[in-house]
Amino acid sequence: MKMLHAWLRALYRICEPIRVFTLAAGVALGAATALVGLLYLAVAALAYAVLGFVPRVRQRITGVARRLAEYDRRRVERFLGGAPAGVVTDARAVGYLAVRVPLGALGGTVLLLLLYGALTGFAVVVGWIVGRPVDDIEATPFIVVYFAILGVVLLFLAVQGIVGVAALDRRLTRALLGPTEKAHYEQRIAVLSAARAEIVAAVDAERRRIERDLHDGVQQRLVALGMLLGRARRATDPVKADDLLRQAHEESAGVLAELREVAWRVYPSALDDGGLPAALEIVAERSPVPVRVALDVPVRPDPAVETVAYFVVCEAVTNAAKHSRASRVEVGVACLGDVVHVRIQDDGVGGADPTGGGLAGLHRRVTALDGQLHVHSPVGGPTTITAELPCA
Repeated sequence: MKMLHAWLRALYRICEPIRVFTLAAGVALGAATALVGLLYLAVAALAYAVLGFVPRVRQRITGVARRLAEYDRRRVERFLGGAPAGVVTDARAVGYLAVRVPLGALGGTVLLLLLYGALTGFAVVVGWIVGRPVDDIEATPFIVVYFAILGVVLLFLAVQGIVGVAALDRRLTRALLGPTEKAHYEQRIAVLSAARAEIVAAVDAERRRIERDLHDGVQQRLVALGMLLGRARRATDPVKADDLLRQAHEESAGVLAELREVAWRVYPSALDDGGLPAALEIVAERSPVPVRVALDVPVRPDPAVETVAYFVVCEAVTNAAKHSRASRVEVGVACLGDVVHVRIQDDGVGGADPTGGGLAGLHRRVTALDGQLHVHSPVGGPTTITAELPCA
């Protein structure tokens, strides 16, 4: 049933009218740019054969190729999506324009066939309405049903052709105009270096927070506990000594509770014992705001992924309780393929700052696992925090 639902969703996305029109416009422009590229290659070959020995002529010819390739990259980015910018050299630009010619011809052929089919169907329908059937095709019920089914099938095939040409166009642009392998590795190294520095800073900040919690909370209460025991030891009145011992017992219970709270904020033991469901259940129980948790994780993910997912939920719920004035929080965790999706939404006032301390720390945690964190919090709400954590 889930596979059928996923297939229907994919089919809807493919056949979504606005998306199809956008892709069709991109494919049509691609056919036009392919024709321009073909004309350029012909003129450039002739110019090279006649004036190729002049350096200025060679520079202008290759400069035109770079501009045409960059324009086509922007076309793919605007209409088809997913065209990362890279260093467009002369050789890459000329090679891209040459390879684009047959792909543009394919896209133009698909669009012409679609236009021809639409005009033919329109002519047949108009002929039936005015009483002048095209090619003596009478509008019998069987013929009407036959043409309707045939038109739907051909429309579906034409849409699939447009989507296929658009996908090939995206892949070609990524391969020939996208970042080179060296640039990709350099970018990856820069991202990892920044993430490492952020993680080191986050660890230091966490250590300082733990030290403050122990110094301002646990240490002060232990000092008070020692003073109570000292007074009870020196007391000569049995009634007063019993009262001091009772206070000391209550203080020791408070110290234990605060130590558990500090340990829970560092790392919840429930993650090791019962996994993510048990840890999130405790988060919901401890939250002052009602929290509804929905989990769809058939296989337990890696411990690192579980830990990050837990802290994302915990921080989001804490922010909702402290700042958003929310009356309820919805938490959803689902494993789709090799990615764990975490989604937290509250009905508060919104306006959360993604660069704030808590959310910035979550971003560092998620980035350390090559994941992505998105915060959508317009003024007036609702606030939605989503995290995508790769688990493969």
